[in-house]
Amino acid sequence: MAQGKVEICGVNTAKLPLLKNEEKDALFERIKQGDKEARETYIKGNLRLVLSVIKRFSNTNENADDLFQIGCIGLIKAIDNFDSTLQVKFSTYAVPMILGEIRRFLRDNNSIRVSRSLRDIAYKAIYAKEHMMKTSVGEPTLQEISDEIGIPKEEIVFALDAIQSPVSLFDPVYTEGGDTLYVMDQISDKKNKEDNWVEEMSLNEAIKRLNEREHHIIELRFFEGKTQMEVAEEIGISQAQVSRLEKSALRNMKNYLR
Repeated sequence: MAQGKVEICGVNTAKLPLLKNEEKDALFERIKQGDKEARETYIKGNLRLVLSVIKRFSNTNENADDLFQIGCIGLIKAIDNFDSTLQVKFSTYAVPMILGEIRRFLRDNNSIRVSRSLRDIAYKAIYAKEHMMKTSVGEPTLQEISDEIGIPKEEIVFALDAIQSPVSLFDPVYTEGGDTLYVMDQISDKKNKEDNWVEEMSLNEAIKRLNEREHHIIELRFFEGKTQMEVAEEIGISQAQVSRLEKSALRNMKNYLR
């Protein structure tokens, strides 16, 4: 990867803006109100974060433009999904998202070489979808994305399929206070709603020994199959708090069942 590169993907990295904390807070409030201009400013103001992440891959032979472009997708996802009420610094949330996006790209790129033109189509489609979802009620159709970027939908499908790569359940989403939330924490547990292991291990008795809040969280997570985010919204606490309480409850249950 090229070192000390001043221009990446047409962006002069030496002239990237720096946002003060109060500016970030103000911009994010506008973003939550659907302000497109504030969103673009926030993206540009955090591009240095992407640069700092791709420096970790300086020992690879990957093109800096490619890594920067992928990192920007991770940055955009982080901005669109960041919950400012969690009292977590944006950079703490964004860095794992950017890293995860780049690592998925590298895994895919190392196994199957995808042409630059295909990757460009895929990235345009992904960016367009993210942008359209932010400005409309529902998820855009493939035809709507095609119309937005002016590329036939057949080519979009082919390009997206070409860059497809598996996501590890252990990929980090973000870290707060030493507690890392992983992809697996965002997935509903549908399978275990009626599994026999609940009765076989006498978990009912163990659950009764939990306090009221832990009991409620375990019920929502493993009996109703809700994600940690859904649980957090229902009981009015942060997802990080749900994660900590869930781990504590499971630990207490495990100790009881020993």
